[in-house]
Amino acid sequence: MAVARQRVTIAAIAEAAGVSVPTVSRVLNGRSDVSPQTRELIERLLREHDYRPRNSRHSGRARLVDLVFNDLDSPWALELIRGVEDVSHAAGVGTVVSQVHHRTTVARQWLQNLRARASDGVIFVTSDVAEPIHAELHRLKVPVVIIDPAGGAAADVPTIGATNWSGGRTATDHLLSLGHRRIGFVAGPKDLLCSRARLDGYRAALEAAGLQAGDELIETGDFRHESGFAAANKLLSVANPPTAIFASSDLMALGVCEAARRRGLRVPDQLSVVGFDDLPESRWASPPLTTVRQPLAEMGALAARTVLRLSRGETIETPRVELVTKLMVRESTSSLAEPGR
Repeated sequence: MAVARQRVTIAAIAEAAGVSVPTVSRVLNGRSDVSPQTRELIERLLREHDYRPRNSRHSGRARLVDLVFNDLDSPWALELIRGVEDVSHAAGVGTVVSQVHHRTTVARQWLQNLRARASDGVIFVTSDVAEPIHAELHRLKVPVVIIDPAGGAAADVPTIGATNWSGGRTATDHLLSLGHRRIGFVAGPKDLLCSRARLDGYRAALEAAGLQAGDELIETGDFRHESGFAAANKLLSVANPPTAIFASSDLMALGVCEAARRRGLRVPDQLSVVGFDDLPESRWASPPLTTVRQPLAEMGALAARTVLRLSRGETIETPRVELVTKLMVRESTSSLAEPGR
């Protein structure tokens, strides 16, 4: 059934979706007790018909959520933005995206802008909230959620992440199951909790197989192509180079593939490569990249629902949430025993 675009009501959205009015209300309120398929349908109808809630306690000003990155120059940032925007738009809330580094002047200016627009909540990405900022947001009664915290977040700040340790272990177990024993690893920035968890998962898989993760097999990057390229060149230059490399981001894995190509090594015939993220371009790489999928858009959506619930004064049942990662096996990995290796 089509919904009239003028003066759209919750009842009309519910009828179009084939659900009850309370179910639509639960989606609008960011409640978790709605199936993913039903939530997706309702949020799509809300967006298509530009539904705006009435009689909000925020009447008189635009409702806004701030989404704050340390670095916006990455495809995974777009995936997180998409997830946040889907939920905030369906709830009639705007999204303000900012890039705020740790420089004091930039942070001070951002706080000043936030005060002026009276944000409903703030979502920080791959960051810890500096104590002065945390104290000021607390004073302003602005709730905070962190996606992929750098370290241990404050006890009163909910965090959204992925199962990075198990993802790191699953990727390494996959390479071990293909017969690889010399497995290189390109870690992410050491100051990020997700990077350390992926490295720990890699080490745990090797130890379970009775192998040692030697220092010569581990390099550190910054999640970008160039660092993966540089790390692979180092790993492939050791006396007994790895037959497989697990990079803890897709962009670094693509850099590894390029380093292999320039050395005349065929992927996966002479070097198997695994990434982490499952960005859209990983499926279009040549060959398509085996990777660990972390549900970035879903992480953004859950962060938005959480911060909107906090803005209404609701209690969050589980302040620390990790969404499940999944190994996506494609064509950049193969058995060490296959002909041509």
